[in-house]
Amino acid sequence: MADDSEIPQGQGAYRRLLDEIRDGALSPGARLRETELADRLGISRTPVREAIRQLEADGLVVHLPRQGATIRSLDHAEVVELYEMRAVLEGTAARLAARAASDIELAELVALNAELASATAGPQAREMNRQFHRTLIEAARNRFLVKAMSALQKTLLILGPTTLAEPSRAVSAVDEHGAVLAALQARDGAAAELAMRRHVEAALSARLRGMRGREIPLEDEA
Repeated sequence: MADDSEIPQGQGAYRRLLDEIRDGALSPGARLRETELADRLGISRTPVREAIRQLEADGLVVHLPRQGATIRSLDHAEVVELYEMRAVLEGTAARLAARAASDIELAELVALNAELASATAGPQAREMNRQFHRTLIEAARNRFLVKAMSALQKTLLILGPTTLAEPSRAVSAVDEHGAVLAALQARDGAAAELAMRRHVEAALSARLRGMRGREIPLEDEA
């Protein structure tokens, strides 16, 4: 795998900006000024422009009158629609994984959930949670589902840091993962899909609580 020095500057800038969107350093409504970004990233404006175009193609950036390139904001209805699609895709992934996942993959999912249970809230919990969901989706053995989920997850980045920053939500997520795991281990596809849908619905409820009374949404998948 190529190291950072071998990554083209435009792609490197794109990854950096994606990370900043995910971490909340670039929040909805933030303006992307080429000159400022080039200075901060230590590169020329050309790769920055390339990165902004790629973010726009992903649906993460829009061009607003008199403001230029801006991180897109999501309204309440869009957030609900995103989570509805997430429930469909991840619920399907859980159902397929109940049939297709290997014993090694199931053991890895159990280990990741145990790590999430012992992780501190915040970045560590977010990473364990992301690995859990990624492993489950890959265990579904459906490349088109993986592609669709990848596109959805990019849009979810707009929401910023994970709801798992809340310790109580992290505890609940571990329990919800446990219900999914029990169904997977029983090779019960219907139960796995239902458990995953309930998990995503709980994540949406946490998201909406975080949005309540705020002008912009907070956080990433839970």
